[in-house]
Amino acid sequence: MKRAWQRMLSGRRLDLLDPTPMDIEVEDIAHGLAFVARWNGQTRGDWAYSVAEHSLLVEQIFSRCNPAAGPRWQLAALLHDAPEYVIGDMISPVKAAIGPSYGELDARLSAAVHLRFGLPAVLPVPVKKEIKRADRISAWLEAVQIAGFTRSEADRFFGRPQESVLAGLEIRLRPPVDVRADFTARHVSLLAALDKG
Repeated sequence: MKRAWQRMLSGRRLDLLDPTPMDIEVEDIAHGLAFVARWNGQTRGDWAYSVAEHSLLVEQIFSRCNPAAGPRWQLAALLHDAPEYVIGDMISPVKAAIGPSYGELDARLSAAVHLRFGLPAVLPVPVKKEIKRADRISAWLEAVQIAGFTRSEADRFFGRPQESVLAGLEIRLRPPVDVRADFTARHVSLLAALDKG
């Protein structure tokens, strides 16, 4: 039988085909996402724009657009790309070319991550739509600020966000160690807020 698991730096063995919540650790997620480049690394700047940095931005946008959402759904927004810590980030055209098998793998990993941190295995549809909306706004910002798209191209591919949502948002390029620390800290603070609620 072929090996279908990956050893994590925490010492956990994550079965990619049958992941369990017990094998998920936020430190592994934060570390992996801090070293996974968005846009296949085709961005301007001295540092790759990581999935961890993107996840922090998506959670910020989601919270801005949904101020009453609370820490549970903010945590879901932060973890929206968590499976990419082991399967990497693929641009949408590649996902489409691979077909449904990529989506199935992503869904299994997402469910395990969600259960590990007290979220439902499958998010409610309205929450998932709002996270996707924040994700598209982030993609638009990334496209025009660091990925070489014109505004009209970004509008066509991702939809033009409202100016009020964009106000003060800026793409940050930072060393992976800094992004990893901030992702972990945000995760801890959202879990603490959930415990208080």
